[in-house]
Amino acid sequence: MTKSVTANPRAKISEAPLAEALGERYLAYALSTITSRSLPDVRDGLKPVHRRLLYAMRQLRLDPDHGFKKCARVVGDVIGKYHPHGDTAVYDAMVRLAQEFAQRYPLVEGHGNFGNIDGDNAAAMRYTEARLTRVATLLLDGLDEDAVDFRDTYDGEEEEPVVLPTGFPNLLANGAAGIAVGMATSIPPHNVGEICAALLHLIKFPKATAAKLVGLMPGPDFPTGGEIVEPRDSILEAYATGRGGFRLRATWQVEKLSQGQFRIVISEIPYQVAKARLVEKMADLMNAKKLPMLADIHDESAEDLRLVLEPKSRNVTPEHLMETLFRYTELESRIPLNMNVLDSEGTPRVMNLREVLQAFLDHRHEVLVRRTKHRLEKIARRLEILGSYLVVYANLDTVIKIIRDQDDAKLALMKRFKFTELQAEAILDMRLRRLRKLDEAAIRDEHEALEAEQKTLKKLLKDKKARWKAIAGDITELRKTFGAKNNIGRRRSAFGEPPQEVEVPLEAMIEREPVTVVCSAKGWIRAAKGHLADGAELKYKEGDRERFLLHAQSTDKLVVFATNGRFYTIGVDKLPGGRGHGEPLRLMMELGNEQDMVALLVHDPERKLLVAASDGRGFVVAEADVIAQTRNGKQVLNVSGGVEAKACVPVAADADSVAVVGTNRRLLVFPLSELPVMARGRGVILQKYKEGGLSEVRAFALAQGLSWKSGPATRIKKELGDWVGKRAAAGRLPPWGFPKSNRF
Repeated sequence: MTKSVTANPRAKISEAPLAEALGERYLAYALSTITSRSLPDVRDGLKPVHRRLLYAMRQLRLDPDHGFKKCARVVGDVIGKYHPHGDTAVYDAMVRLAQEFAQRYPLVEGHGNFGNIDGDNAAAMRYTEARLTRVATLLLDGLDEDAVDFRDTYDGEEEEPVVLPTGFPNLLANGAAGIAVGMATSIPPHNVGEICAALLHLIKFPKATAAKLVGLMPGPDFPTGGEIVEPRDSILEAYATGRGGFRLRATWQVEKLSQGQFRIVISEIPYQVAKARLVEKMADLMNAKKLPMLADIHDESAEDLRLVLEPKSRNVTPEHLMETLFRYTELESRIPLNMNVLDSEGTPRVMNLREVLQAFLDHRHEVLVRRTKHRLEKIARRLEILGSYLVVYANLDTVIKIIRDQDDAKLALMKRFKFTELQAEAILDMRLRRLRKLDEAAIRDEHEALEAEQKTLKKLLKDKKARWKAIAGDITELRKTFGAKNNIGRRRSAFGEPPQEVEVPLEAMIEREPVTVVCSAKGWIRAAKGHLADGAELKYKEGDRERFLLHAQSTDKLVVFATNGRFYTIGVDKLPGGRGHGEPLRLMMELGNEQDMVALLVHDPERKLLVAASDGRGFVVAEADVIAQTRNGKQVLNVSGGVEAKACVPVAADADSVAVVGTNRRLLVFPLSELPVMARGRGVILQKYKEGGLSEVRAFALAQGLSWKSGPATRIKKELGDWVGKRAAAGRLPPWGFPKSNRF
């Protein structure tokens, strides 16, 4: 039985096109994501979840000089009072603020397992504890002095700061990353000492150029160190526009061993790269034979990171090995810069370096003015109260009598001594014991000190230069605290020269050694060490036998020509070892079961090949043009309609003639010059057939004669005048003794 659902008759329903309604609602969602979740505020460098975390911890009195509290307590306060989202997301944000490998200047001090650089997760929030760091207190300093505006929380029961007072340049110091709808932000961390130098320069020279600011603040400073190898021009452009990126490489050293051997030790890896995942990826690449220069990798990390790389050969240079690893692994990564932030009006926009620095200074100026005004109000209130204390001191007995005898002592005091309501309440709030112990000298000293402070603060409000001088003084103190002389302020990421394109020779990647390539009639291939004189000692699967036996080097490439007219390329180093029967060659390339091999050659880039099809057409091709870059091979000889590629023979440097024999047992010899040199095509007719087709072809030197195998012996025929003719002729019966197989 279905349940009918009827609309609320009182509800006002308006019709609208679906696209329009979806657009409006998605726009609202996008704006909420941009302004309330994903982008940081340029003033304090925090997203709402981070700001709420720090404020909640402040409310819980988790200052650096207080004890720790369970993270579950903090997360509960945050999601219950300020941030109505998932507890896992809030805890993850809190964990990141405590990770020294993720934050250049951590804002949370963790107690317990907060994860590690291997990529392991933090312990559950019920086990870990946390409190604020000294850096976080700098961000919060001034909250109780009306330094910033507050707003109602989501349920209206609490208040939260719109932005923090921020006595620390957190946006640039710790960076930020976030993905919103249609926009994203990515700001790497920087060195606070260098940021302070740039801020001080900007205070002195408000129109400072990006080049000067970058000279004082040359680039990011990552908590995990590493080497920045981005060109200086590129770095300057990135900071001048607010968009760009930085190439960051691992830091490595060479440890020399005995007998000319060495190993490479990696001591720092790029920012936000998980060590365990990096080692796993390198191991996978080694198993896939994509890192042929690397023999092994060991993770010997303890408190300090230490990855040990063992090269496969002494022929490998450290530079070649590292360039290969930088190319294929996360030992080199690109850190993007996209300073897309919310400005003081809450509008998202991309700012350049000078705008970001100026926004921080403007915020500090506003905070200084607001705190000064707040302090002046407190001083005025205190001076008002101290004035009443002096009157009480001079008229103590009268004041006590009024308090004892009058029903409305407050009104009586205000009428008798011309007190304000504040002054009367301050006197009535004091106990009799304190009234009797009022010390005129102490009151007058405090009064004079407050008046002096009041005069100084009023002067500060009137003098803009004095305010900027005070801000510069705060930044100078910050620079001393986080400068290069302190361990926390020491620059961790070095700058290196931009890498040049390094062509890694194949010999450096593979240890060169002689091998014998063996391929059976059924297509099983292997590479035995050394140059075998013959294959008599080699074993094959039952019913299989030797087809190709080639002497090569481990650094060579093999060229395979198939009946489909395609060439395939395989590195000798990729072949299985000589023990066993090897592996099917078809698994190493995309060769269908209906196709077969025609030829297997050791690649010589200076050589030429003569290729021919079963219909007697062919041409000469440079061997350098047949190298395939993929498993699919490279089409060179076009065949179709039942025609197959039949022959592929090397053309010696002294060859001047071509010998062709057909299945009809006709032999033709013609000049090699009559064949075109092509990169791809069908070619020209080599020999004319009424029936049958091509059996074999050979390029040779006419003066040396034509040779062929006759049993165990080799015969040579030098007088070939009867068989010499023009290309595409039919030919004649071969000389006496020519093999009945019609093959040379």
